[in-house]
Amino acid sequence: MCSLLALLMGIFTMVELNCENLFDCRHDSLKEDTEYLPTSYRHWTPYRYWTKLNHIGQEIIACGEYRGRFEIPDLVALTEVENDSVLFDLTRRSILRQARYEYVMTSSPDVRGIDVALLYSPFTFKLLDSYAIRIEPMKGMKPTRDILYAKGLTIADDTLHVFLVHAPSRSGGEKETLPHRMCVADKLLESTDSVLAISPSARILIAGDFNDTEKDRSVKKIVEHGLVELSTQLHTANGAKGTYRFRGRWQNLDHIFGTRPMWDDWIGAELGAFKFLLTEDKKYGGVQPRRNYIGMKYQNGYSDHLPLIVRFKIRGN
Repeated sequence: MCSLLALLMGIFTMVELNCENLFDCRHDSLKEDTEYLPTSYRHWTPYRYWTKLNHIGQEIIACGEYRGRFEIPDLVALTEVENDSVLFDLTRRSILRQARYEYVMTSSPDVRGIDVALLYSPFTFKLLDSYAIRIEPMKGMKPTRDILYAKGLTIADDTLHVFLVHAPSRSGGEKETLPHRMCVADKLLESTDSVLAISPSARILIAGDFNDTEKDRSVKKIVEHGLVELSTQLHTANGAKGTYRFRGRWQNLDHIFGTRPMWDDWIGAELGAFKFLLTEDKKYGGVQPRRNYIGMKYQNGYSDHLPLIVRFKIRGN
């Protein structure tokens, strides 16, 4: 069985989404996750958890619409997901369950316990291998999320290498924490170089929340290394102009990069600025992502990031 959209239109779709604290309601004694418990000041109850899961599923399903047809995305790169239980509930027990996604994820030393995960449709992507790439913290840097690597075959029998990244945040100061994100970029490029050394024409996709924009050194270094930003020339809608809004200013902290063969098959990039994901920005005007919390106040929202959608032509058979 194959993706209907892939067969009819020859399209392969990848989505990237920061889920904004997709935690379950159970305490992991090895992690600092008490903020998201029923007894915490956020009152993170099972009802709120399941509502959040279904909201994330709704986002992913919406990203599959293209030119009047609906089909689930082939790959979905998720950041800020807590553990395997959360991914099991999302793929097996939420409104996303009929999509029949499989997944792989990391188990990182991040102090809060958040990780990255890749959902993939087994009908259009046959997983061959996956593993986590550990980031050795530099001096003054907290343990951070592993990079997730996955390799598989697309519906056209092309080998596709996928890297998922969630770089350290800007908490503590943008300039002060930039070296931490540079550390992740260096490890990422070291890993992609190892693939290209064996296969110079390898098809590689890199996606995630880099916590930096295209103007920052970590992102510039990735592009200067020969990788192409595929989430560029974004088609935007409904007043949104980036994946994230901070103090009234839109930014693109989320990115999807690829090697030249991916750029050759690139159809376009879209910001998943669906109306149901946006709400009025009462302080700065315009709209902002409909996040789950504003401060400590529950908003019954989705995420503080908007999803990225990138589509490619399917070559070959």
